[in-house]
Amino acid sequence: MNERTIYLLAALAGGAILPIQVALNTLLRRYVGEPMQVTFVSYLAGTLASLVICLAARYPLPAGTALAQTSWWMWIGGCLGTLYVWSTIFATPRIGAALALALTIAGQMIAALFLDHYGAIGLAKSPASPTRIAGVVLVVLGVSLVAHAKR
Repeated sequence: MNERTIYLLAALAGGAILPIQVALNTLLRRYVGEPMQVTFVSYLAGTLASLVICLAARYPLPAGTALAQTSWWMWIGGCLGTLYVWSTIFATPRIGAALALALTIAGQMIAALFLDHYGAIGLAKSPASPTRIAGVVLVVLGVSLVAHAKR
């Protein structure tokens, strides 16, 4: 197995885990309450899991000097993750997991196409070629089919 295959499988596994996360968070909402409260509980569990993994792998703490060199906006990733988790907890009970995730994927693809095209936020530039645009259009059409079938 080559290195690229490992990365492709890791991304596929990460995507396969998302509907499970959405379902678990939606179930947790029945017991915890508001979507943002569930988001907090989910992130707390994730933070603790990350800490245990870092300790088990013996990763050192990031150097304060390295952290001091970052810009404030580089820390927004966790906040954006919070909005993502909240949005799925908020929407899934009303529109279902398949449609919620289909819309999530469509939004990800559209945003990623722009980020890649402009090489934004430190990403390598990858032009929005007609083939890549067609791929995103097909994703959006797929979302439309999921939404239509949900009616």
